[in-house]
Amino acid sequence: MNFLKPGSVVGILGGGQLAKMMSIAASTLGYKVHIYAPEADNIASEVSARFTQGSYDDLDALMKFSADCNVITYEFENIQVETLKKIEKKYVLRPNARALEIAQSRVAEKKFAEKCGAVTAHYVPISKREEIEASIAKLGADAILKSDRLGYDGKGQARIDESTNLSGAWMAVGQRDAILEEYVDFEAEFSVILTRTFEGNVIFWDSSKNVHQHGILKQSSLPAGPLIDSQRSEARKLANRIADELDYIGVLTIEFFATGNGPVFNEMAPRVHNSGHWTIEATVTSQFENHIRAITGMPLGSTRTLSDRIEMENLIGDYTDQLDNIISDNRNHLHLYGKDKIVEGRKMGHVTRLYFD
Repeated sequence: MNFLKPGSVVGILGGGQLAKMMSIAASTLGYKVHIYAPEADNIASEVSARFTQGSYDDLDALMKFSADCNVITYEFENIQVETLKKIEKKYVLRPNARALEIAQSRVAEKKFAEKCGAVTAHYVPISKREEIEASIAKLGADAILKSDRLGYDGKGQARIDESTNLSGAWMAVGQRDAILEEYVDFEAEFSVILTRTFEGNVIFWDSSKNVHQHGILKQSSLPAGPLIDSQRSEARKLANRIADELDYIGVLTIEFFATGNGPVFNEMAPRVHNSGHWTIEATVTSQFENHIRAITGMPLGSTRTLSDRIEMENLIGDYTDQLDNIISDNRNHLHLYGKDKIVEGRKMGHVTRLYFD
C-alpha cells in the first residue's frame, strides 16, 4: 500500500463549504480530518474529527496543527504564502505553496499563464490612481479594474468605460495594487477541472458552461455546447502544462472565456472549485474525493459523467422561498451548507439537477 493508510489525518486550512465537502469525502475514505480556521463556529468543523481555532498568521499554532497531520491541504487562496513555505519545509503540503503564491496575484498569474502558452486578456499592472488613464489609452476604455490580491466573487472589481469615475473605480479596488484588463468579448465561460497525482498522472472532468451574476457563479451546466466543446481540448492542454510546471498535486481549476478566436485564460484556482460541485452526484468520483485521493497518494477514481444533462445552481442570499420547489422535484440534490446568517451575495448552498433524457 503506497498511500496513506486509513486512520491517517488530513489537515485542512479553512472552515468553509469547500473544506466541509472535502472533510466528508475524506471521512468516507477512512481518513480523520483536522480543520484549522479562525472562526469558532465554522461549518467544516461540524463534520471533522478535530478542530483547531487559530489565525492564519499564528505560526506557532499552525506548526502545532501541522504536526498532528499526515498531509495538509487548503480550501482557499488568502493564506500567507510565507507561512505555508515554512510549513512545507517540515510537513507534507499539497498542493504546494508555489501554486498558491502565483494564484494570489492576478498579475503574477497572468504572467505565469502566458509563460505556459496561454492567451490572456491584454493587461497593465496598476500601482497608483494616476496610472489608470495612461493604461486606458493602451487598452481602450472598455476594461475591468481588479485588485491584484484578495478579490473574489466580484469583490474588488470595477468595470471601466468612457463614463466611469476613475477615482471611484480606484476606491472600489481598495486603492491598492491592481490590474487593468482589456474586456474580453466572450461568448461563454467554462472551467477545466483536473486532478494531478504526485507521479504526474492527470485526469479531467467534463467542462461546464458557467454563468455569473454580479461576479458570482450562479449556474454551471452540461452539455456545455458546441463552442466550448470545440475549445475544450486546447484548454485542457494548457491546464495540463500549468499543472506540470507547478508540479501540482490535487485538484486544479482553470477558468476560460470561450471566444470566436479560441479559449482565453481568465484565472486559476489551486483547489476544488464551485463550478465542480455537480461532480458529487453526476460523476463516478467527485472533485472532492479525487482531491483527497491525490493528496494521500491513493489511485484516482473515474471522472465519467453519469447523467445526460446537468444543472448546478448556487443558492445565493435568501434562498428560503425556493425550498419547497427544490425539495419537491425528485431530480434535485440539495446541499445546504449550514451557515447561520443569510447575507445578500453569500453562497448558502447549491442544488444539482440531473436529467436522464
